Amino acid sequence: MARNRFLVGLIFLVFFVISLLTNILGPIVPDIISTFSVGLGAAGFLVFAFFIAYGVMSIPAGFLVERYSEKPVMISAFLAATLGSISFALHPTYKVAFVSLFVIGIGMAMLQVAINPLLRVSGGEEYFALNETIAQLIFGSASFLSPWIYSYLVVNLPAVDLSGRAQGPNPILSILRHVTPPQLPWVSLYWIFAVVALTMVVVLSLSRFPAVQHTAEERPGTLAMYKSLMRRRLVWLYFLAIFAYVGCEQGTANWISQFLSHYHGYDPHTTGARAVSWFWGLMTAGCFAGAFLLRIFDSRRVLIGAATCALIMLSLGLFAPASVSVVALPLVGLFASVMWPILISLALNSVAEYHGSFTGILATGIMGGAIVTGVIGRIGDHLGLRTAMALLYLTFGYIWSVGFWSKPLINNATIGDKGTGAPASA
Repeated sequence: MARNRFLVGLIFLVFFVISLLTNILGPIVPDIISTFSVGLGAAGFLVFAFFIAYGVMSIPAGFLVERYSEKPVMISAFLAATLGSISFALHPTYKVAFVSLFVIGIGMAMLQVAINPLLRVSGGEEYFALNETIAQLIFGSASFLSPWIYSYLVVNLPAVDLSGRAQGPNPILSILRHVTPPQLPWVSLYWIFAVVALTMVVVLSLSRFPAVQHTAEERPGTLAMYKSLMRRRLVWLYFLAIFAYVGCEQGTANWISQFLSHYHGYDPHTTGARAVSWFWGLMTAGCFAGAFLLRIFDSRRVLIGAATCALIMLSLGLFAPASVSVVALPLVGLFASVMWPILISLALNSVAEYHGSFTGILATGIMGGAIVTGVIGRIGDHLGLRTAMALLYLTFGYIWSVGFWSKPLINNATIGDKGTGAPASA
């Protein structure tokens, strides 16, 4: 089919909103711990609630897309995100937080399953790695923005500043002050998220989705297709790769602020939030570099180099002095930036059929963010957060190995291929 720029642009917008709602968890972890008087494990359990939703909903979401098409599934997903955000904003308790984050996660899982095959079809399979990298760039931009929104609200929402003077008039802040508990200014974020999610419901409802004709390989698929895929060792290897990647990403981002606060005394509302923001900001910058590198080098080589550098930055972040750690931990994001698009494109370009079903299986691997983050929290309660975050050596190490054993049927298109893509060497 002809490439559809409108649809690609709409998918990129959805990526932006997914990121805005998803990656605020890292900056608010210290607030969760102090507000609800819980340990690292319990804080990690809230992150677990969000990402385990991917494990529960990803494959069922594929069946929903198959039956109802992408548009109604995407609208339903944003309605779920709206409901989850409003419920926590109205009742900010630990139990409600668990349920609301799970509901929001359900919505995000539905979106991931709907938009990735849609991007491959509408943008062209030979440019899928490039388009996924651009999507990751947009994803990282929103993730960079959300901690700054958090920091701004926490500092400016109270009616008086730290010196006791009344804050200046601001209509948005005035509204948020009336609906947010004064002792919990960070909860106002979820009113913002509710408005954003509801706006997306309206945007999608008013948008005309072009007719996208999926091939048999692109369709979300039947139960028989899933069974066929699950009998393949390669499918499980790529499932573990996605599991490991999201574990790396969330296991780093969600604990940066708490790590810097606990070991180096940095303020989580300012320095900690900025460190998380720069993690995602550098991930955005890395997408620019990644898009360039993927036009020159085989994606497997780029993956090996990125994983190696990420491991070096992780080591400096965990064991170097404060002045180095506060820089090195965000730099992990720079080198993680190209991992997701490369892993997704390697996976889908390594099988000749059932790409829609395969995407559902891969999206289930996003629950790695739940498992790894939760395990780090549990270990941290007993052995300390630094020891717990050493678990990331295993997950980054597995991603590093993918660059050696993957054998895609179609390599990423490079400049020398004249945009046609290249068959993988035997």
